[in-house]
Amino acid sequence: MTQHKTLIIGYGSPIRGDDAIGPLAADALAAGPLPAGVNVISRHILTAELVEDIVAADRVIFLDATVDGEPGEVRVRSLAPDASAMSSMAHFLDPRELLAWSQALYQHEPEAYLVSAAGAFFEYSNYTLTPAAAAALEPMIERVRELIAVR
Repeated sequence: MTQHKTLIIGYGSPIRGDDAIGPLAADALAAGPLPAGVNVISRHILTAELVEDIVAADRVIFLDATVDGEPGEVRVRSLAPDASAMSSMAHFLDPRELLAWSQALYQHEPEAYLVSAAGAFFEYSNYTLTPAAAAALEPMIERVRELIAVR
């Protein structure tokens, strides 16, 4: 039986309040335990260098904060490459853009998801979540665990 590789990428600004939930969730997941074949990365922003990691994965799960929804609400949605989002790869990227670069450069399209938690406060606040976002952290991690258990 072939072992499937899952890449989890938590991203967001640790100094922008609830935007830190992606990296915080990734750090909590990285602390384990995790099944074999699961790799976790925590980043401030998504950059072109992540395409190499995405190409090595069968499944990619992005973790991020969002302004959409009620604060604390956790959502999971499937992602597909979006070639219309492809830019010069200069500053920061959208998950669908990274998937599009993976597809365009390497003809590789992993199964992909975005697990997001709605935040309420995105002003300066170093690794400090609002109560709603803090309450969403564990459900967000649980949704990721459900995704990595499926195969």
